[in-house]
Amino acid sequence: MVTFVDRVTLHLRAGKGGNGCVSVRREKFKPLAGPDGGNGGNGGDIVLVADPQVTTLLSYHHSPHRAGGNGGFGMGDNRSGALGESIDLPVPVGTVVRDADGEVLVDLIDPGTRFVVAEGGRGGLGNAALATTKRKAPGFALLGTPGWEGEVVLELKTVADVALVGFPSAGKSSLIAAVSAARPKIADYPFTTLHPNLGVVQAGDVRFTVADVPGLIEGASEGKGLGLEFLRHVERCTALVHVLDCATLEPGRDPLSDLEVIRAELAAYPVPDGQVPLLDRPQLVALNKVDVPEAKDLADLVRPELEAQGYRVFDISTVSHAGLRELSFALADIIAQHRIAAAERPTAPRVVIRPKGAVRDFEVRVEGGSYGPVYRIVGAKPERWVQQTDFQNDEAVGFLADRLDKLGVDDALYKAGAIPGATVVIGPGDGVVFDWQPSLTSAAEVMVAPRGSDPRIDPNLRRTTAQRRERYHELMDAKAAARAELEAERIAGARTGDEDAER
Repeated sequence: MVTFVDRVTLHLRAGKGGNGCVSVRREKFKPLAGPDGGNGGNGGDIVLVADPQVTTLLSYHHSPHRAGGNGGFGMGDNRSGALGESIDLPVPVGTVVRDADGEVLVDLIDPGTRFVVAEGGRGGLGNAALATTKRKAPGFALLGTPGWEGEVVLELKTVADVALVGFPSAGKSSLIAAVSAARPKIADYPFTTLHPNLGVVQAGDVRFTVADVPGLIEGASEGKGLGLEFLRHVERCTALVHVLDCATLEPGRDPLSDLEVIRAELAAYPVPDGQVPLLDRPQLVALNKVDVPEAKDLADLVRPELEAQGYRVFDISTVSHAGLRELSFALADIIAQHRIAAAERPTAPRVVIRPKGAVRDFEVRVEGGSYGPVYRIVGAKPERWVQQTDFQNDEAVGFLADRLDKLGVDDALYKAGAIPGATVVIGPGDGVVFDWQPSLTSAAEVMVAPRGSDPRIDPNLRRTTAQRRERYHELMDAKAAARAELEAERIAGARTGDEDAER
């Protein structure tokens, strides 16, 4: 059964924003008193929180799919929709968040740090918020946009001051149990430790944390054994303690050869940019199990050579606790000096973000197609506006055309070589495809049309009163002219008959 997980892939879907409402206020003695459609609620976010009480990502290993709540729809009487429920996901301190491509999004190294990993969608505006002095009663509202959906990778890197490294069964778990209150699983077979154990050590006035890293073997940096999965837990440690087994019964092993193998694996493991390489950090050597007579003799034999290599060597026994106090105070001195040096480092300059002028935040790309060039518009605003548009409402489509024109999309299409009728796609992938008509760029605010319609898209062929009056007068004039012509013919015929009678 899995008890420790330090790397998981989360499948996240933030909440969708609610749609805005189209409503016109109606009261007694106040017919059509104006728009009162409310806005839709924003979708719920998904937030990662660095929690010191959480030590593993096990819960996300069993349930990696998480979703935020959807926002409610707007309602009449200027009532906004309910906000979608946001969810907080507690993660261990030291969790690194990466996107699907492996890029680091954030490093949650400080307790209490919050990071919005999936932002909820925006709620759509109701027609009350869209009303202007020239469009006093909009017959449309904006739709809510979908929330962010995708995958992120959580990678736990233990935050500790000291890391205990060594071969399996070298006594690292026994050492951390002897110097702290940690109670890791201890047994006499390799790879007993399957996950890092943390312990807090108090040495004088200095308190520091110690991490028991699972045993390393030769080739761990290349994926052998369990070392590759847990070498990342050494990255954040200030000092390393090489725990060497002086009482091993395995053939071909001794403290010096074990140290060389561990050093080679630490040197082969790449650390992120800006961090000190593992072998350049302070290192101590603990010769363990000196309570065994043969081990004590071996420790006395290898100590001079280790000291000649520049190491501080301590003979320890986790059974008799011999040498543990000296080792703890030596580590406390290293940690105290590191903390003083870190406090004296100059702080990073404060980043001040100043707003700049309007910048065109979209791009027009010309792509080849089977029936001619395709002009693709890619940008945050155009893509969001398309998501907010109800294409079943002509007035909403006209409003989208006006927004794109004000953003400069039409000018950019002209410069890219587009002609009326060209195929334009907004957004990546399939996107929204339409035939570009520059005639849609005239100001819709000055046009008068029934709510929910746009004369540029669906022209109204119904004649106006003046046109009907003019047509009526034309018909009356035509009838009067026809009657006058008939009367003239009748009079002319009567005169001809009288002249024949006189003859």
